[in-house]
Amino acid sequence: MRTNKRIIRVLIAISLLFLALVTYLLWFNMFRAKDVYTNSYNKRQWESEQQVQRGEIYSQDGVLLAETEIDGDARIRKYPKGRLYSHIIGYCSQVYGKTQLEMSHDDDLIGKGTISLTLNEIKHGNNLNLTINDELQEYAYEQLDGRDGAIVAMEPTTGQILAMVSLPDFNPETIEKDWPSMMEDENSPFLARATQGLYPPGSTYKIVTAAGVYDNGMTTETFDDEGLFKKDDVTVYNYNKESFGKLDIKTAFEVSSNYVFCTLGYEMGADAVKAEAEKFGVNKSFDFDIPVSQSQIQYKKMTDLDGALVSIGQGGLVMTPLHVAMMASAVANNGKMMKPYLVETVTTENGTVIGQTKPSVLYDSIGTACADYIEDMMIGVVEDGTGTGAQISGITVAGKTGTAENETDKDHAWFVGYAPVENPTICVAVVLENAATSGGKYAVPIAKNIIRKFLK
Repeated sequence: MRTNKRIIRVLIAISLLFLALVTYLLWFNMFRAKDVYTNSYNKRQWESEQQVQRGEIYSQDGVLLAETEIDGDARIRKYPKGRLYSHIIGYCSQVYGKTQLEMSHDDDLIGKGTISLTLNEIKHGNNLNLTINDELQEYAYEQLDGRDGAIVAMEPTTGQILAMVSLPDFNPETIEKDWPSMMEDENSPFLARATQGLYPPGSTYKIVTAAGVYDNGMTTETFDDEGLFKKDDVTVYNYNKESFGKLDIKTAFEVSSNYVFCTLGYEMGADAVKAEAEKFGVNKSFDFDIPVSQSQIQYKKMTDLDGALVSIGQGGLVMTPLHVAMMASAVANNGKMMKPYLVETVTTENGTVIGQTKPSVLYDSIGTACADYIEDMMIGVVEDGTGTGAQISGITVAGKTGTAENETDKDHAWFVGYAPVENPTICVAVVLENAATSGGKYAVPIAKNIIRKFLK
């Protein structure tokens, strides 16, 4: 009798294990099998690609950026521009997988679903045609001049990315040789700072706070700026501890008064500050051609004092340079924030378009009247305020400088601006890491040069 009970228990245990195995296999097949198969490290996936010559990647102006050379049985991925597009295109390595566009558009590049293969026949994958202007990309890279940071240039009315540079970078053609040293590099050369770097935006964020001022009917307030904002145990100084005396909000924006904008943020209250941030996409994710970090307010429960710090782009607020460019672009585009994109078309080997990105509105951030209100202040920054270095003869530029404190005790330098104001065609965001100076000194000239280069 006891023996029978033991047998029954064993049989039940075996049955349960079998059921668990079947359940897992069903779950895996339904939810994970595709991910594993398409994983860039999957050897079978690489073997299946050997009958396909990976497609090329081109800039907007037709410059070849990536191609595959066939050497016997070997397929060697070549990047004629070397480091210049490393954080946009990424790399394609049998040892270390794929990143950036090489990964996100892998199906396009190998022609999955668009070409049929016969035995031992080599087919050509599809090509990617980017929105990047190669001449502007090279120029932006030169402007960064080896300094850690990022530059994003985009078309405000469409969301097209015109140039996007991150430093430090890497050489995608020597990725396997360089891998050990890069993994030990404290400067994180694999980090695409333009899209994945999270920085306090400093006073560039006063653009969003100004929108909150307008939306909350606070535009007529005036202040006596004595150089510092103090609440409880928190004290915030103006840059260089300068005091500006009596001023209105427009003048406060132009001279970038922390006292005024902390006061405004505190008066608005935490809920209103957060709501305005979310109108501009903070705390929200969006799809992009390559991985992008979520800009966010990093407080579990934000107080009014926290809101005051966020209002000057400090405290628990961090943003990507891409998002800062999108923020200013929304103002340039009458309050509508466009969805950014890098890939304009996907074409077959013979040039037939099989995929095309159409501009689309990501967020209706603010109304036209509010956008006009902020634009007027941004023009003032360039004409009479902290961003006079961005002036270009014959072209009206709108912009905002920023100096962002961080854990290194060396401030990040920021500038974001667009032109021409009458019909904006380019918006540029620049951040220089740990520059230990104001945005007006180093970031402004870089943005000015890029805008002038594009509009020449």
